[in-house]
Amino acid sequence: MARYTGPSCRLCRRENMELFLKGERCFTDKCAIKRRNYAPGQHGQARVKVSPYGIQLREKQKVRRIYGILEKQFRGYFQKADRMKGVTGENLLFLLESRLDNILYRLGFASSRTQSRMFVRQGHFTVNGRRVDIPSYQVKVGDVVALREKSRSIVAILESLEAVVRRGIPQWLELDKDTFSGKVKSLIVRDDITTPIQEQLIVELYSK
Repeated sequence: MARYTGPSCRLCRRENMELFLKGERCFTDKCAIKRRNYAPGQHGQARVKVSPYGIQLREKQKVRRIYGILEKQFRGYFQKADRMKGVTGENLLFLLESRLDNILYRLGFASSRTQSRMFVRQGHFTVNGRRVDIPSYQVKVGDVVALREKSRSIVAILESLEAVVRRGIPQWLELDKDTFSGKVKSLIVRDDITTPIQEQLIVELYSK
């Protein structure tokens, strides 16, 4: 499966915001955007006038990088969102938030979505009692995700659960630390997504 293998901090600097791609490092002074708050490359500090198309493109790239999705798959999500009832941009965000790797990240089982995808592919988690190793698996309301019994001693997961207080858990999710499980309590609403995203710009970009 194709995936981005370059430096993560470069992506944050390119989008001029913290995308929290490296877990706990993003909360420390080692965060690259805190040390060099300008775009990477030779001309990163130059002032550039951005066109309306450029603004739309940057917003799309930012969302892709936040959720760790490549272009072909992201376009597929958009097309699915466009066929659904409701507002296309909001539907797109709801589909991305419902991915299993994102759910585990939101619940605190991983310090980043990249780490979450790795745990899922290694088969450490179940959904409603069945092992799932597909990061893009769509979790629905009422589904219960849980850490498998034999995986409950993994240090990285335990450390991430201890640090989840810093990020907070969305209201539509419920975490039970005693059973190493979490549940999707309700449907996602737009106000639940606090990440600064202007989804309408993505709709405008793909609608051209």
